[in-house]
Amino acid sequence: MRLNEARHWVFDMDGTLTMAVHDFDAIRRELAIPAEDDILHHLAALPEDEAAAKHAWLLAHERELALVAQPAPGAISLVRELHTRGYRLGILTRNAHELALLTLAAIGLGDCFASVDVVGRGEAPPKPHPGGLLQLAEQWGVAANELVMVGDYRFDLDCARAAGAYGVLVNLPENPWPELTDGFARDCAELQSMLL
Repeated sequence: MRLNEARHWVFDMDGTLTMAVHDFDAIRRELAIPAEDDILHHLAALPEDEAAAKHAWLLAHERELALVAQPAPGAISLVRELHTRGYRLGILTRNAHELALLTLAAIGLGDCFASVDVVGRGEAPPKPHPGGLLQLAEQWGVAANELVMVGDYRFDLDCARAAGAYGVLVNLPENPWPELTDGFARDCAELQSMLL
């Protein structure tokens, strides 16, 4: 697929469309999660009562971050360009659906994404599982290989690869995962320039 021909775009949220502010090490410390463990997978394996309490803390913490979210460089212009072209736009985030909507509103992009096209950890298995991408492809009536998944971390690329989508890495000075990456841009402005 050529990027300038892509009509179906899915974005990670934190660190992709927004400035990365999550301190995952601090979250792990607060929730007594070992440093090497994935936060969501760790919580999913806990007894129900303990998991519920820790999820509640995480949701409250993430809500505070969502309300003060700042857009990543070039993100507003890129999304507005794709929206103006009439392309389908979705969000696939490991965050909660309601907080993704709050974040989009905080950065001024709430009108570019339909709520049903915002897939959080409650609607699909968290990335790197490909379920959320496959769900969006089905909703939009297209093959997964017609989707572009844009993210800032390996999980986004692994998810794209597993689904058969086109994976684009952004917001890093260089690409640490070239074997997983179909496209790379240092920021969203550079990605937008690749669409011309």
